[in-house]
Amino acid sequence: MATLQEKLAQQIPKLREEKAALLKEHGDKVISEVTVAQAFGGMRGVKGLVCDTSLVEPDKGLIIRGYPIGEIKDRLPEEIFYLLLTGELPDEAALKALQKDLTDRAEVPSYVWNVLESLPNDAHPMAMLSILILTLEKESVFRKRYTDGTLKREEYWEAALEDSLQLIGKLPAIAAAIYRQRFGKGARIPFDPQLDWGANYAHMLGIEDPDGNFKKLMRLYMTLHSDHEGGNVSANTCHTVGSALSDVYYAVSAGLNGLAGPLHGLANQQCLRFVLEIKEKYNGVPSDDDLKQFVWDRLNSGNVIPGYGHAVLRCTDPRFTAFYEFGKQYCSNDEVFQIVDKLFNIVPGILQEHGKAKNPWPNVDAGSGALLYHFGLTEFDYYTVLFSVSRALGMCSQLILNRALGTPITRPKSVQTDWIKKQVQSS
Repeated sequence: MATLQEKLAQQIPKLREEKAALLKEHGDKVISEVTVAQAFGGMRGVKGLVCDTSLVEPDKGLIIRGYPIGEIKDRLPEEIFYLLLTGELPDEAALKALQKDLTDRAEVPSYVWNVLESLPNDAHPMAMLSILILTLEKESVFRKRYTDGTLKREEYWEAALEDSLQLIGKLPAIAAAIYRQRFGKGARIPFDPQLDWGANYAHMLGIEDPDGNFKKLMRLYMTLHSDHEGGNVSANTCHTVGSALSDVYYAVSAGLNGLAGPLHGLANQQCLRFVLEIKEKYNGVPSDDDLKQFVWDRLNSGNVIPGYGHAVLRCTDPRFTAFYEFGKQYCSNDEVFQIVDKLFNIVPGILQEHGKAKNPWPNVDAGSGALLYHFGLTEFDYYTVLFSVSRALGMCSQLILNRALGTPITRPKSVQTDWIKKQVQSS
């Protein structure tokens, strides 16, 4: 099989032809309408973006390039990146070539470490990550070639791919260094060229891992969080910034700033806090009866059950299932995971009886934090950085493909409230 660069070079001309033909023949066809509620409600459900890397089906969950996430959960993150971009899983030779590409680009310039060491000791890890990604922007091949006039339009994707490989190759070292400095874990741990991308991240974090299970968790975590359509805040922000031909560093940093928001990337922390609250209240794992009463009391007081329900899904999130199965295999004696297990068996039935939840099933965040906590990664503020390293795979993939297809700058039309009032009255 061809390398990633070769495969994309083969595929992109046909993708451009397909897009041009579709626009020429059907460019004036209507694919979506917008209600007043959607205009005031974050544009939820409006079909106004094209994203071929992944799809979220209400009754199936995340599907990456035709593969349900449960079928590819054991694939390496590098394989997922290849799949996101090309629609195909790499063979051994293509995977090794991609891994070499990332390893060759893993060294972080010393000026980035100088910036990290200058940051306040109590800076938020997500702010630190965004700052360091922007610091790396001086390495952008896209920006340099665009500025000096040597980058042809049909070559935009090649420069975007190189910038993406540079950033993705360096992200584990940068993210791990943030963890070690911010939480007083000691000196940075060097990159190990013998390890794969996800395992290297685990290695550089410095979490004790005598049996290699934490490395397995990191590979799984990086795969499960890699992409989730194009309309979520981080992906959509990255797309919008990138559509202005801002390079990968600007666009990914912007997307991750969106991920840092409490409504997007902090959910697993909230879920874990909820589980630890239960553990503290009952001094361990509660009985089924006690847990049922706790859940009912919480619902009757007007509160939700963290980790249950999803804006799109109407089934158990298959990413939760993957984490749950991992926990059953490696963390079954852990009291925190045992509470997650009990909640999974109790909460959906109560929510169905309660009758107000559109989706009573667990989402990905219901269990992921408990697994991190089990292995000793207990610093909640860092959890979104883990999410970020993974989601960079999807954001970069979408950006590269949009540069290949010549997607224009994003510019939806805004209207005023008075205009909406007139439209409603006239209808």
